[in-house]
Amino acid sequence: MNDYLISVLLGIVEGLTEFLPVSSTAHLRIAEALFHLDLHDSFWKMYTIVIQLGAILALPVYFREAIAKFLFSFPSGDRGDRTVLTHPLSLTLIAFVVTAFPSWLLKKQIGQNLESLTVMAWALLIGGVIMWIVDAICTTPRTMRMEEMSLPQAIWIGAVQILSAVFPGTSRSMSTIAAGQTAGLSRPAALEFSFFLSMPTMAVATGYDLLKTIAPHSRDASDAAIAPLAMNPHRWIVLGIGLVISFVVALGVVAWFMRWVRARGFMPFAIYRVVVGIALLVLIAGSAHLQ
Repeated sequence: MNDYLISVLLGIVEGLTEFLPVSSTAHLRIAEALFHLDLHDSFWKMYTIVIQLGAILALPVYFREAIAKFLFSFPSGDRGDRTVLTHPLSLTLIAFVVTAFPSWLLKKQIGQNLESLTVMAWALLIGGVIMWIVDAICTTPRTMRMEEMSLPQAIWIGAVQILSAVFPGTSRSMSTIAAGQTAGLSRPAALEFSFFLSMPTMAVATGYDLLKTIAPHSRDASDAAIAPLAMNPHRWIVLGIGLVISFVVALGVVAWFMRWVRARGFMPFAIYRVVVGIALLVLIAGSAHLQ
């Protein structure tokens, strides 16, 4: 298949799935396997990182007004009832730190799981069941707005997000949304905090991978090797297409998802995860290529 078309399709997959609770990592891995891409090829590893950066950029663009409001209201908040430790920006960074340090210690295991479609299939399935149950039983939230969150709630959400790092297919969105709901957040508040937490989490994770790509001698022996890149005009165009497509699609998805959750819930995404997880396990059982 033409590289330009593959870039368009992968950019769409990334943009559609990065912020929905269905796991962009699993969907990209499935798509790459179906397109018979070499996952050890340095360019396609770089490509995956770059299109994730495209999706990340959609968040500060969409939430630019909320980010500005939080910056100007720091540390007391818009109601004057926040502190340095309980302001939304602080809670976002605290949750990020709670996730980041254990994830860094487990990076070798994470790298191994990223190569396993079986791990992703089970994570999709089990995560879907958990999301289904949580969305069905957590119907009486006590925290309606992200601005009302507490420190224990942020720590809990950050701790649960570790699962999404260790078990690709779990989904950052799914883990943070479900954790937020079990901690008493409303669906919109859990979703908004999930988006805000994605910004530092994804920026650091993709930045770290980029550093390993651009400066390969900076990695240590435990890191998965990403060879130095040999770029040419064709590859730059392929990269640019994926970046732009993922950004545009992700921006539309974030806007749509916020409206959807306020009016409905997460149940359809839980069902989708279960169906895709089962289908993927069936495909893996019958195809040595996908294993």
